[in-house]
Amino acid sequence: MSGFTAPHCGALRASDEGHEVDLYGWVARRRDHGAVIFIDLRDRWGAVQVVIRDAETLSARLRLESVVRVRGKVQRRPNGSENPRMATGEVEVVSDDLEILSESQPTPFPIEDPEEPDEKNRLEYRYLDLRRPHMTKMLELRNKVNRIIRDYMEEREFIEVETPILTRSSPSGARDFLVPSRLHPGSFYALPQAPQMLKQLLMVSGVQRYYQIARCFRDENLRADRQPEFTQLDVEMSFCDEEDVFTLIEGLFAQLWQKILGITLPVPFPRLDIKESYLRYGTDKPDLRYELEISDLGDALRETRAEIFRKVLAGGGVVRALSVPNGKELARRELDELVTVARGAGGQGLAWLPGPMEKFLSDGEMSDVRRLTGAGENDLVLIVADRRRKAETVMGLIRQEVARRRKLVREGEWKFLWINPTYLFEEDDQGKLTYAHHPFTRPFAEDMPFVEERPYDVRAHAYDIVCNGYELGGGSLRIYDPAMQERVFQLLGMPLETIRARFGTLLEAFTYGVPPHGGIAPGIDRIVMMLGGTDNIRDVIAFPKTQSMSDLMLGAPSEVDSEQLDELHVKVVPPQKASS
Repeated sequence: MSGFTAPHCGALRASDEGHEVDLYGWVARRRDHGAVIFIDLRDRWGAVQVVIRDAETLSARLRLESVVRVRGKVQRRPNGSENPRMATGEVEVVSDDLEILSESQPTPFPIEDPEEPDEKNRLEYRYLDLRRPHMTKMLELRNKVNRIIRDYMEEREFIEVETPILTRSSPSGARDFLVPSRLHPGSFYALPQAPQMLKQLLMVSGVQRYYQIARCFRDENLRADRQPEFTQLDVEMSFCDEEDVFTLIEGLFAQLWQKILGITLPVPFPRLDIKESYLRYGTDKPDLRYELEISDLGDALRETRAEIFRKVLAGGGVVRALSVPNGKELARRELDELVTVARGAGGQGLAWLPGPMEKFLSDGEMSDVRRLTGAGENDLVLIVADRRRKAETVMGLIRQEVARRRKLVREGEWKFLWINPTYLFEEDDQGKLTYAHHPFTRPFAEDMPFVEERPYDVRAHAYDIVCNGYELGGGSLRIYDPAMQERVFQLLGMPLETIRARFGTLLEAFTYGVPPHGGIAPGIDRIVMMLGGTDNIRDVIAFPKTQSMSDLMLGAPSEVDSEQLDELHVKVVPPQKASS
């Protein structure tokens, strides 16, 4: 079958023996054996060994990562020289013509080295980092996830609608990225934190089932699983309730995990309301791959002689605890490190039993503690006393740290769940009322009569999907009554003129016949991160930013010419230095 052309390097197999092929790729490895040179030729799909004879004239220029064209014949490797680590390991290509298309200077890090380069180098030379086979597979994985999503949504009669990137500023919980307008001096566009109002307006438009693989932007501090620009699957549905959203998204995740990992996820996913999630796990995104449930010791210790517990409880606080299996063997150094974790989270400290506090507890109180925490004879009980939310946060972090140190996490498990319902409001860093999800979330109608007196107790038709300690997406049923929407804005302290200026379009649209609607927005970056087996979201984004929001490859952000600023009617005021 002479004349056959292989589509790519990684396609060749023993069945291709005798074929003439033209291959293009990068020199991944090179081995010199006197007059014969062996190279591994790599492209996006894989690599194959190439045998080059009489290569003296090319030898000096045939450097690693140079781009070459090879023409030759496929033959089986000699017995005993096969390479089972390569998909093409049974064959090699004997070259009769090799052309160097582009020479490469030495790269700043080895492309084929299994050890990862340091992250600064990876981000500065991202175009080379993406050449590494592991990173190429991440891009292919992301492409596959997007393709499965689109097929799944189209099969269920959703239509993809693109919403604008240049829009107006609207509160969604983080700072906006602002873009000055040249044609409207003194006015600014905002990059969307999410297309929230626009997708609700699409429901007013009669679209009914909308989705978009949407780019979103938030000017906030970064974490390993967060970037200033990110991609989410934006979904909105008319005439739906929570169960419709749950069924849709559970089916999508089941397809993704089956088609990519070959894993069958049990559906429906468990449900856990947010109050119980904080009580039992100290977080609204619990990892259920290990137990270590938190217990409430308030009733057991309300009259205790242990003053720290009694005073906290009398002041409206809580006492929370968890039992560490076989924890009596923990060294004092390890306990001190857990105390540091607690204080680092803003807690007052950490107590443990058996320990110094034991002498202040009666036999009955010790018995109650063991019963409530399920502690056995060799277990250690860790205890935190503080304001409710602080105690929950501290115990949640202690729970994670204990599981990590004690190797209690069952790797290979996928523990999905819904956090539902949640609360409509929460307290911000200044102790003021703010929204828990966003101000368009529909409250429980039966809770609204006490919204003025007990706003933090008002439940919301909101939900988060969580897996293995990560929040993968959040959503809610939306307010569709304009009077109710205006009231929620006012409860948040917005003056009427601000409401009309920012949200007048939405409120007016709701007077023209708006269907009940709801939606959700799973984060595609985090989904791919989990499917790809990494804990760093930068691994699954082609060109990510650093923790300080810098692009090391392109040098962004950067200063711009004064002429550009003049055109935009923008003046840069240098930040003032703090006085000594």
